[in-house]
Amino acid sequence: MLKNHHQSFPTLEAETRPNVPTAQAAWYLNRRPQTLRCWSLSSAGPINPLRINGRLAWPMAEIRKLCGEGAK
Repeated sequence: MLKNHHQSFPTLEAETRPNVPTAQAAWYLNRRPQTLRCWSLSSAGPINPLRINGRLAWPMAEIRKLCGEGAK
């Protein structure tokens, strides 16, 4: 069963949460969620997530920096 990869999320500017889940972070970074999961395991990616109750939370400030938006 394939998941729908055509999700839409708020724009970088409109997102107000300090951290977002893996699928949303991957969408902003134009990567697959599995790529971000690999980054979290190896700590070799350009950003590292927080782990909250066993789930990954990706910092929006770091995502914005990677996307050239600067921290807001």
